[in-house]
Amino acid sequence: MTAVTRRRSVVVFLADDLGWGDLGCFGSTAIRTPVLDALAEGGMRFTDCHAVSAVCTPSRYGLLTGEYPWRSPLREGVLGGTDPSILRDGQITVASMFRDAGYRTGAFGKWHLGLGWTRLDGTTRAAFDGAFHPDMQASGRDVDYSAPFADGPISHGFDRFFGIAGSLDMPPYCYLDQDRTVGIPDREKDPLVTSQRPGLQVEGWQDDRVDVDIIDTACDWIREQAALDQPFFAYVASAAPHRPCVPPEFVQGLSEAGARGDAVCLVDWMVGRIQDVLREAGIAQDTLIVFTSDNGAPMIFPEDGDVTEHHPNGAWRGQKADAWEGGHRVPLIVAGPGIVSGTVDEPVSLLDVLPTLAMLTGISASNSAGDGVVLAGFTPSRARIIGQQAFDGALTLRAGDEKVILSTGSGGFSDPVGHPVAVTAEVAQFYDLGDDPGERENLWHERRARVAEMLARFSAQTGYRHEVVDDG
Repeated sequence: MTAVTRRRSVVVFLADDLGWGDLGCFGSTAIRTPVLDALAEGGMRFTDCHAVSAVCTPSRYGLLTGEYPWRSPLREGVLGGTDPSILRDGQITVASMFRDAGYRTGAFGKWHLGLGWTRLDGTTRAAFDGAFHPDMQASGRDVDYSAPFADGPISHGFDRFFGIAGSLDMPPYCYLDQDRTVGIPDREKDPLVTSQRPGLQVEGWQDDRVDVDIIDTACDWIREQAALDQPFFAYVASAAPHRPCVPPEFVQGLSEAGARGDAVCLVDWMVGRIQDVLREAGIAQDTLIVFTSDNGAPMIFPEDGDVTEHHPNGAWRGQKADAWEGGHRVPLIVAGPGIVSGTVDEPVSLLDVLPTLAMLTGISASNSAGDGVVLAGFTPSRARIIGQQAFDGALTLRAGDEKVILSTGSGGFSDPVGHPVAVTAEVAQFYDLGDDPGERENLWHERRARVAEMLARFSAQTGYRHEVVDDG
């Protein structure tokens, strides 16, 4: 990768629950992803990239801010669709970085970082009051949907926003446009598809239209910016393939992995739509595209299909929510001007996207901040410790092939779930991924000294304080 002074546009596409092994360019044979395979062939493919969390809200926080999610009020779990924002006032985001540099900025799709909803009693909730606990099961029936919401994407660097509040299984079931709902959710969601939580929807809501409408709106906005010869940053976050898997009819049956596999095909089609618009507008050669996922794929729900035939997380142990590799190792593809095609097998983090985009677009480094490093010319070093967290907040540390999990189990969906522990615990986990990529041989007792060293370095680099005191 090389830095330039001309103003390149940028598209970041974030899929929802798409696993490391879901793409053809990462080994899938049951799901055909020709658009993303071609993007990877012409760009840089990172095989050892990690989300900062194995679940969506903290992972998205890390990508958009370049900061570890433990810097936010959310210490574990995810937000519900009507929870408050976990972004600080004035916090640097990748969008505010680009907007301050003169770019137009747009967010399209799933937000899931919280919004400043007004309740029916006139009150609002705050995530920074010291007593915040997320409510991912909230019905949202106590929200005044006739009032605009505050603290959303347009308050954090985006000029344009069209999307949904949380996952496709969370109320409210409606679109959000800038700082308002499109229509008023005033009736119970019907039907509730598989995992969808009870709550309110707008009249005429169609689950299988969500990603189609999102990509239509994003593409229209990109055309507008191109017509104005305006550099832009577009953040497109699909609802697919997160459950409920409701792929529209035109992609049904395209995969050999059931409805979820078809939903991955929908993601591939969405990226193709963006590329078509870029080519039609004559700006494909001036636009960087970053494709990734917020965490690994789940493997325990009916929508996930036969995970013995198609391995959505490749050969890695675990699944979404877990501290094991399947929970947070995600595909990362970077393509466009200045990107040399190839494969990077060294560990990197989605924290690195923000500073790397600053470098690739010639934005002053003073306009970016956070915990990531620039990927261009990146030389792996044992001195750099990369952190991730599981669903329950359990900390994972990675240095080269060495991996520490400060938990007695997965910390997520897989058994044994276990619980977070302190560095002094008698039982935790240490793996050498070079010799043991499947994380089967626990070297905790043999490598205790190295564990303490890694945690000390991570704390020195980031200011992290490991405060678990109950080791069970």
